[in-house]
Amino acid sequence: MSASQREPQNRQHAPAASVPHPPALSMRDLLASCAAASAVSTPPRETPRAAEADEARRDAA
Repeated sequence: MSASQREPQNRQHAPAASVPHPPALSMRDLLASCAAASAVSTPPRETPRAAEADEARRDAA
């Protein structure tokens, strides 16, 4: 193998495909979306009165 075959060949690389980037989000928007997702996915808390009413219904049955 000659020296010219061992040297890397100068290849012109095609430009990388343009990857679409989503528009920039502000930290405020990001935090607001996280808070909204958390609020939607978290079940409501049971109030003490609701727990007592459920208990009373179970006792009556």
